Amino acid sequence: MDVILNNLPETLMVAGIAALIIEVAVLGLSTFVLLFLGASMLITGLAMTFGLLADSVTTALWSNSILTVLLTAVLWKPLKNLQNQSRKAHVQSDFARDSFVLEDDVDQSGAATRLYSGIRWQLKSEQPISKGTRVEVVRSDVGVMWVKPCE
Repeated sequence: MDVILNNLPETLMVAGIAALIIEVAVLGLSTFVLLFLGASMLITGLAMTFGLLADSVTTALWSNSILTVLLTAVLWKPLKNLQNQSRKAHVQSDFARDSFVLEDDVDQSGAATRLYSGIRWQLKSEQPISKGTRVEVVRSDVGVMWVKPCE
């Protein structure tokens, strides 16, 4: 215990960095609790190292409490908004641009199907396509291949 108290600024910085690593690497910035606590510990440790704060446990507790509350009040909303943003990325599948000849008429209803890789896929198209037409897969959804006529 004496080692921790004799090296309080360094202990706070190490604990702060550990909390930040756990928040980012293990929790994936999902809770923010360790982020704010780790940042406050790191700031307090640096302030003690540079002589801005007294090197005592009481100062460390008050400083961490106040800094954690301030960081939470200032950063909660922006980080929550950043976390809630999502991009709609369209993933190219293995069979995108795969071409084949239709055995049935295809439209938006998905009545036509195709057996591919052991799965029966519904075939859909934005415009009606008659059987015998060579088509290519332009995108896929769960259990659905969207096709268009080849050019």
